[in-house]
Amino acid sequence: MSLSNSVGRALEISLRGADELLPQDEWVRKLQRSEATGTPLRIKFGLDPTAPDIHLGHTVVFNKMRQLQDLGHTVIPLIGDFTTTIGDPSGRNSTRPPLTREQIEDNAKTYFDQLRLVLNVDIAEVRYNSEWSDPLGARGMIQLAAKYTVARMMERDDFNKRFKAGQSISVHEFLYPLMQGYDSVALKSDLELGGTDQKFNLLVGRHLQQEYGQEPQCILTMPLLEGLDGVEKMSKSKNNYIGISEDANTMFAKVLSISDDLMWRWYTLLSFQSLEQIAALKAEVEGGRNPKDAKVALAKEITARFHSAAAADAAEQDFINRSKGGVPDEIPEVSLSGAPLGIAQVLKQANLAPSTSEGNRLIDGGGVRVDSAVISDKALKLPAGSYVVQVGKRKFARVTLS
Repeated sequence: MSLSNSVGRALEISLRGADELLPQDEWVRKLQRSEATGTPLRIKFGLDPTAPDIHLGHTVVFNKMRQLQDLGHTVIPLIGDFTTTIGDPSGRNSTRPPLTREQIEDNAKTYFDQLRLVLNVDIAEVRYNSEWSDPLGARGMIQLAAKYTVARMMERDDFNKRFKAGQSISVHEFLYPLMQGYDSVALKSDLELGGTDQKFNLLVGRHLQQEYGQEPQCILTMPLLEGLDGVEKMSKSKNNYIGISEDANTMFAKVLSISDDLMWRWYTLLSFQSLEQIAALKAEVEGGRNPKDAKVALAKEITARFHSAAAADAAEQDFINRSKGGVPDEIPEVSLSGAPLGIAQVLKQANLAPSTSEGNRLIDGGGVRVDSAVISDKALKLPAGSYVVQVGKRKFARVTLS
């Protein structure tokens, strides 16, 4: 098939880093029609506000949306304030507990504020699925449920595994993929994006659009980004994440902590450099260039995106200072009373350790310094005065005892 330059470019952008684009020929036809008519395509991504922060794993899909938005298409970040009350069962081996309306509303507001760091929300069509889901009512829900069979629902991998293992499946969990699919009907979406774990739900959207007499959407699945450990998918619950609202120094240092192998996957999924630029950089590393140079470049790119180029430069210098044993320019100031105070109590009260027992463990491991001197005596008591207390390479506090 002969494609125009703009359609070919749009297809190349769509496929970069993607896991699947289904059906690709239908997406090409939609792109060609959009080019011929000048009508932007409608591109949807649903995000349930189950936690108060967006992390880099979420931005794998958001980056793709931004790339398609920059081509002139209409992107629709959909806040799932209704579907969150059901709870997404994708990849779960037990029923997900639903959140309260207050939790959902608080998280949704935070999500919207953080979306601005990735998408141009001023020209995006930000929607909330309670707009059409709440008015649907019991009668509408029953009519919707009649458009999908239990047999098809049980083809879903996580439902099938739980059923075979004798684990409970609540009836309301069947409603989640139906309601996510109905979102596509309400929005008349041309393309829905999601992680690979969302494929079943995205296909339900295609099915329901056909049931309602609409042209079915195409689906584009993106890989799940491995977190800092390089094994599990990025998740706040696994503490292997980088939040996009984290401070610049923390963000920079966390990126530098990933393995060299994981770095190249992050380049593909998170960097805005071209694939040719990334390939050239990888060739330089394979030819003998220090891989840390590439990792620093990635850390600066990501930090600059969510903060600024100046903040990224400052974060790099801060990291260098810490690596040399220096003290960062800005550290928390803490005033404590009760001198002389035991070192483990100092660590706890200065928020450098969650408890005195953990503080003692850190001392045993040689990870605690006071004014650059390693502390090995857990019985040490600090008299009145001012001290720079350090835990590990990244935690500092200027403690004034009285």
